[in-house]
Amino acid sequence: MAVITVHISTRTPEQAREPILYRLGKDFRVVYNIRRAQITEGSGFAEVDIEGPLEEVQRAISWLHTTGLTVDARQRSVGDGSNL
Repeated sequence: MAVITVHISTRTPEQAREPILYRLGKDFRVVYNIRRAQITEGSGFAEVDIEGPLEEVQRAISWLHTTGLTVDARQRSVGDGSNL
């Protein structure tokens, strides 16, 4: 399983009202963990771990880029979880 931490931030007030994380969990075979977030009426940001099969995590992040949000990968862990 891959885990990638991303920082997502809005560019417009309308984006702060969109159910982005809901869609992320519903439309892709990933789970997410909100590490920290601050959402107001006019803006917002979230730092989120996205975990799942590498291809699905990559698809989810690619989709995030299509939303017009600012998306910045912070950390990558693409191992299978075993310590060799």
